[in-house]
Amino acid sequence: MSGPFTLAVCAEMVFRPLPVIERIRRITGLGFDVEIWDWTKHDIKALAASGARFSSMTGYITGTLADDAGADELLRTAALSIPVAKELGCPRLNLHGTGLDGQGLPVVKSEKVTGAMWLKARDTLARIADLGAREGVTFVLENLNEAVDHPKTPFAKAEDTIALVASVNHPALKLNLDLYHAQIGEGNLIELCRQALPHIGEIQVADVPGRMEPGTGEINYPAIARALAAMGYAGTIGLEAWPSGDDEKALERFRAAFTL
Repeated sequence: MSGPFTLAVCAEMVFRPLPVIERIRRITGLGFDVEIWDWTKHDIKALAASGARFSSMTGYITGTLADDAGADELLRTAALSIPVAKELGCPRLNLHGTGLDGQGLPVVKSEKVTGAMWLKARDTLARIADLGAREGVTFVLENLNEAVDHPKTPFAKAEDTIALVASVNHPALKLNLDLYHAQIGEGNLIELCRQALPHIGEIQVADVPGRMEPGTGEINYPAIARALAAMGYAGTIGLEAWPSGDDEKALERFRAAFTL
């Protein structure tokens, strides 16, 4: 039978020779929801007219969690992102511990995350959650890996994002639990999913190594899919991966891994 999950695909990473609007049409035509990154780089009216169902987008332009000026900037640009999300019908707005540059590196690098930074980050996320509740949207905080893609990013690990989201404990703030990043940084993915389950807003996937589609690396995604279904998770699974070869075949491998 088909699984309980809604499957989405990141348009930034597949069908890359095509213009973004054509990528979105291809993804939609194959039966998937669509995810995008920085909305300021897209023609929002064209995206809204595409007929696609958007699952998530980056929910800020600039800003950070753990210092006063950065937090105010994060709130300001998160507020600017909300009308775009509403125009696209996009229910989730994605956040990171700090802004990322074009290479995925942290705008504000952290050699050490102090107790004061933890307290400030929690306060910032509580403000974000209040903003989301007022506007009827959900912000999701994504875990990242430091070893390969995002060195010196604060609050990168899943254990960090879970702790922050759980401490705020607000329905307008959830986790974007990225299992690719978690495998590199922590492993033990099924138990991690179980621990995070009450706070998950979305799960993102790619295989390790290489950040390609399920079935290309070491992660047993069919087993994870069965475990998630047994836990009662019936939300979105988003593919945020580079195709190992043919794009459509990569998307079908993704679908097969999460079809029970």
